[in-house]
Parts: sequence; structure tokens; C-alpha cells
Amino acid sequence: MSRAEAPVGVVLAGGRGRRLGGAKATAPLAGRALVEHPLAALRAVLREVVVVAKADTELPAWAPGAGEGPAVWIESAASHHPLVGIVTALGRAGGRPIVVCACDLPLVGPAEIRALAGATGTTIVGTAAGTQPLLGRYASQALEPLAELLAADPAIPLRAAVARLAPRLIAPEDPRRLLNVNTAEDLERAAALLAAYPKVKS
Repeated sequence: MSRAEAPVGVVLAGGRGRRLGGAKATAPLAGRALVEHPLAALRAVLREVVVVAKADTELPAWAPGAGEGPAVWIESAASHHPLVGIVTALGRAGGRPIVVCACDLPLVGPAEIRALAGATGTTIVGTAAGTQPLLGRYASQALEPLAELLAADPAIPLRAAVARLAPRLIAPEDPRRLLNVNTAEDLERAAALLAAYPKVKS
């Protein structure tokens, strides 16, 4: 796979984190900031990995101007809809596909990222019973329809918007990897589960 064809890895970190008490991306989990877990999984597979966040999102010390770390692409402050981050990333990826993982999916590992990176078209993790559109590969062709859906209805549910793309589905080998961290209780559960998985190097 050439560099021009390789997906850009994207960690979405623009959420408010209200149920977690704010500053979700920097919430501590197993000795790292929450955002650093999916970042490590993406970096283990993909050459180029970025973080998409609001201008005022609190990030670890590698934020812009702080030395080494991922590039940070700033999304619009107009809405906290996760589609804003996906559309921003597609718009800046230079016609390349993106592999997206939300910062609050800390159990996702290189195996899940590798499966998405090797997929074609728009592909998300899930089954007929439910999907996780914040863990998926978005083809460059998804930019225009997603941007149009967001403009027409800024409150459109993410799953409904992504379903319009008729994405392929990849079933997770271990559904526990899809644990979404939104509360302090979720952080505790994630910490317990992480102990059972091999640690991914930053």
C-alpha cells in the first residue's frame, strides 16, 4: 500500500466529556491520558496519525507547540457533533481514507485498526444488532454526503447519518474492546479490562 493510498489514522477528541467531569481526553487511565490509548493503537499500524479536537480541548503535553506528538487538526467550534470531527478529518486528509477511533474507546487494539486499514470503501465495526461508527474506515467519497447531512440537520444521530453510506460491517472479535468510556465507572471497568490485554507501546 503506497503512502498515497494508506489511510490517515484519526483520534477524535472534540467531545465535551460532561459525564466524566470534563477534559475527557486527559482523564487518567492505567498511567496514561485516555486519548493516548487509541493513539497508540493507531500508531502501531499506520504511519500518519492525527488528533482532531476543538481549539479549547485539553490535551496532554504534546499539544500544538509543546514538542513531539501527533499533529492536531482543529475542528469547528460550532457543534460538538462527532460528525464534525469526521468531516474535518476527511476534508484535511488530501483525498485519502481515514481510520477513525474515538478517544473514549481505550480498549481498541492494533488488531482492530489493522482490520479497518485493510478494508475497502467505508467500513465500520459492528453487527446487524448494533454498530460503532466512531471506530471505522471512511473513504474519501464519504466527505460530501456526510457534510451535506450535517449541514441539513446538525443534530442528526451519528448512526443514522453513517447508515446512509451503507457501510460494510466488520464484527469485533472481542466485543469488550468496544467499551465506551463516559463515566468514572466506565474508567474503572476499562482499567480492569486493560490489565488483561497486552500493552500497546506509545
